[in-house]
Amino acid sequence: MNIPADIPHFALASLIPDIDRLAAEAMAVWKVPGAALAIVQDGAVVLTRAYGQRDVEADLPVTPHTHFVICSITKSFTATAVALLHNDGVLDWSKPVRDYLPEFRLSDAVATERVTIRDLLSHQSGLPRHDWVHVPGDLSPAEMLPPMRHLELSRDIRAAWQYNNLCYNVAGLLIERLSGQTFETFLRRRLTDRLGMTVSFSLDDLEAGPEPARPYMIDVNTRLPALRLPIRTTAAGAINTSVVDLANWMRLHLGKGEFAGERLLPEALIGQLHTPLTFVAKSEFSEFGHGHYALGFQTNAYQGERIVSHSGGWTGWGSLMTLVPDAGIGVAVLTNRSPSEVTSILTCYIIDRLRGREPVDWLARFSKMRDDFIAQIPANKAARENSRHKDTKPAHELAAYAADYAHPAYGVISIREQDGTLRWSWRGMSAPLSHRHFETFITPEIIGKLHPDNVPITFHTDRDGNIVHLSVPLEPMVKDIVFERRAAGDCMDPAFRARCAGHFRSGGVNHHVSLDADGRLILKPDFQPAYRLEPQQGRRFRIVELDGFAVEFRGDDGKIDQIVFHQPNGVFVADRVVEQE
Repeated sequence: MNIPADIPHFALASLIPDIDRLAAEAMAVWKVPGAALAIVQDGAVVLTRAYGQRDVEADLPVTPHTHFVICSITKSFTATAVALLHNDGVLDWSKPVRDYLPEFRLSDAVATERVTIRDLLSHQSGLPRHDWVHVPGDLSPAEMLPPMRHLELSRDIRAAWQYNNLCYNVAGLLIERLSGQTFETFLRRRLTDRLGMTVSFSLDDLEAGPEPARPYMIDVNTRLPALRLPIRTTAAGAINTSVVDLANWMRLHLGKGEFAGERLLPEALIGQLHTPLTFVAKSEFSEFGHGHYALGFQTNAYQGERIVSHSGGWTGWGSLMTLVPDAGIGVAVLTNRSPSEVTSILTCYIIDRLRGREPVDWLARFSKMRDDFIAQIPANKAARENSRHKDTKPAHELAAYAADYAHPAYGVISIREQDGTLRWSWRGMSAPLSHRHFETFITPEIIGKLHPDNVPITFHTDRDGNIVHLSVPLEPMVKDIVFERRAAGDCMDPAFRARCAGHFRSGGVNHHVSLDADGRLILKPDFQPAYRLEPQQGRRFRIVELDGFAVEFRGDDGKIDQIVFHQPNGVFVADRVVEQE
């Protein structure tokens, strides 16, 4: 416990046993191994407390100096960093992103040109989460920018709040581009070093530090060590720090941009960071008002008082930072367990007591909700199974599904037949698939590994019965993500394509097939323009300029003697013309 000796906090001291008791009860219910909290009041850190273990297996205790991943509380740092650049005149955050990052693209041309930096920071780009683009952790922040042009938007810009980590990643890239420094260096030089904060930005750095917490997760009601999952969208959620350090961050914002007598940014900019911009939701609890999002902060009213906050959650980590600006109060709670209500229970209790109110029994409310949630799990599993059409079979032999399927943002899914089943692999994840019904297979539930569990994968065919793509619901706010089957087979062989060249005739129409300078096939029918042939599967090629048209080259003994045209209006053939010598 830390209570500054020069500040009389007798009421706070009498509150400590009650906070400790509540922490123990709540952590036991949600099986949180370790937690740390800090309270700021009237510009000072008036209390820090630590509970439980930062590493259960090694029996190491949490202290106020234990470092946790604070997850999306990072967004408040990123938005404040952008505010510094805005104040410096380096950027105008009301201007379009492309004014400063010309390569920024969204799938909609109008949104691409109109989305501003403030839209990024307030989650109003029109882009839903699309988290499976970054969650696998195999892309750097810079590598996540080009795929964004291939992600479907679900709303018009500024039409709705849609939380998006990829947009905060863009904000981090903007900071780097305009400051000429790495995101990490800029934050340290302009913010955290000046606040006396010790921070890091990766799991490697966290684990190399003197007092790292270890993450844990929950499977239904069983606590397990969590998988080691780096956060690659650094500017969206990767900061590691302690509650002692985070308390200084709260002091800066409660101090309206001033810390320890030094002004880091103007009061007016702090006001803009905290001003609600877009409606999020109305709380189901009467004690809370309507939730809004500002710039890197969430805003609401609790018991009639304005609060400015941000939560954070990731596999193995849960955090909450809450400011009551008009009362000069700040509370931060960090845990090494996947998000739970423990952070909110402790925060609301502390605020209620410091404001002289009878505390709301959030422990009882949330405990009942937790019990109801756990009780519902078997019913949900049964409903999922009951929705399956039983006694159906795939339409093809399993070998026909085996191929690579690609999406320009989500990467490549590989399907292989193995030991009588299909197996999928995607960006470092792999598992056998089970047949759900018809042309849909489903991924398994794998505890303790990164894997999209119970996700249906549906295969689609063209009118000739060829499997041409698969679809997966990786982003619930848009249509299923479509992965196109990659070309494979003879069509990819330059020697085979060379044998396809020649003169073919169908009735009175001649078809001339040739190779261009790059070894691609060109089809030139009489009285029509030349068409490019793009490899599909086997000996089949797609006519690039004619949607729904394809050609297939046939022949035996290494010779090609016929073209089969697959068209919307039928199937036609053209035979090779043997030139007279």
